[in-house]
Amino acid sequence: MPDIARPAARNRPSTGQRRKSGDAGAKRTRSGARSAPPEPLQTAPATAADEGVYAAIHDAILDHRLPPGTKLKEIPLGELFGVTRSVVRKALARLAHERVVELRANRGAIVASPSVEESRNLFAARLVIESATVSALARSITRAQARELRSLLQEENAAYQRGEVRSGLRLSRDFHTVIARMAGNTVLAEFLEQLVARTPLVLLAYRGRTQHAGCANDEHEAITDAIVAGQADKAVSLLKTHLESLAGHLQLEEEEATSDLAAIFGKRR
Repeated sequence: MPDIARPAARNRPSTGQRRKSGDAGAKRTRSGARSAPPEPLQTAPATAADEGVYAAIHDAILDHRLPPGTKLKEIPLGELFGVTRSVVRKALARLAHERVVELRANRGAIVASPSVEESRNLFAARLVIESATVSALARSITRAQARELRSLLQEENAAYQRGEVRSGLRLSRDFHTVIARMAGNTVLAEFLEQLVARTPLVLLAYRGRTQHAGCANDEHEAITDAIVAGQADKAVSLLKTHLESLAGHLQLEEEEATSDLAAIFGKRR
């Protein structure tokens, strides 16, 4: 894998430049509305309450219990978890930095709704990163790592067979991040964790009504077999097919607005 060069030092921007940069951080959501840029991370150490609220919302999003666009109001959440609005606000700011929550100016927070372009870019980024980590692991995997990967697959398969979809989805996500961790590049592993955390939002927003929002376990097994056998090229090829299959089940097409009034009101000319 390529070495990552240390970035060169930069001059500290002026106050005006920082303000302009912050304004540029606002982005348009899937609906076209502008969202506020994520707030800076809190520097104070997280308390048990902070972690609890953050983990509960984060897990609910990844487990597909909170679909894209769901409003996350501070007061109801504070009452639900028995914490102050300040604690909820810090959790939402942290989730916004992970791009799974959108903070909208003067309208509060919602579960992020990725655009079609962002969704395509996410899968493209995953393919680049995971190709590197899968290839690296296939060339360096140890017997202990092979056993760990096989064990994870068995747990994933057993969870789906028991009908525990939420647990199965978590283990499916773990499969990809565990490979990145085993490969040894911590920077790529961190990037991938962020991308994997955002993938459920894409699956929920764009999957077909009959599509299951998860990975195919048999494809994970085929990738693992190639990695354990040291077949790097084959493992990367199988990974590419796997991600393309997952993305192929999604309806990643831009919706075109129509100005045909007859079509809008269902009237024939």
